[in-house]
Amino acid sequence: MLAEVKVLDKGYVRYLDSMGTDLSNCNDAYASFERASATFGGRQGRLLHFLADRNETAPFRHAVLKLGIKAPLMVARQLYKYSVACCQREDQLAWSEVSRRYVTGEPEFYTPSVWRSAPESKKQGSGEPLSLVQQAICSGEYQQMLADAMAAYDGALGAGMAPEQARLFLPAYALYVSWHMTLSLAAVAHLLAERLPEDAQWETQQYAQAMRDIVSELFPVSTEALLKGP
Repeated sequence: MLAEVKVLDKGYVRYLDSMGTDLSNCNDAYASFERASATFGGRQGRLLHFLADRNETAPFRHAVLKLGIKAPLMVARQLYKYSVACCQREDQLAWSEVSRRYVTGEPEFYTPSVWRSAPESKKQGSGEPLSLVQQAICSGEYQQMLADAMAAYDGALGAGMAPEQARLFLPAYALYVSWHMTLSLAAVAHLLAERLPEDAQWETQQYAQAMRDIVSELFPVSTEALLKGP
């Protein structure tokens, strides 16, 4: 079992727990006829594709995946948005995040390996890498900004400021956060369908690919069927 996938410079997607299999997804569909299968074969595989093709996601909501994720805040908020979008109610999503109100350990920040240009035809997304000169300028300014922010943060804590306010000195979008999230297989598939395409933000796409690698080991046929789309 793939226990952890490293992502970006300091992040990861980590398998924590799960419930269900491709066979149990079939049996949750068979429940309508008050029957079940003891084995998984071609007939059951075709059923999963049949359900996914017709957007019948109820059987896939019984299977559950729990992940531990460490990502820049800008990625975390995108993953949260697309997770909630697939849940009928927000309380169907479990999300427990480390809080800097209580934890004052050394903050970690995402440092891009490449600075990308703005695309010419869209208001969002990225274009080609900036020139080598601009890459060097941006990297230098970015590292100086992080150093200044950390000095201000440490100074605030040293002066006795409450951690819940001292964290305001930290660059929010670059700050790594970590959390546990629990989703149904149907919700995971919705998130992946939205964030795997090439027009997704590159950083978030890397996390979606890591999530796909893990969920595909647990539910190979279900994942293939759900991501294939109607």
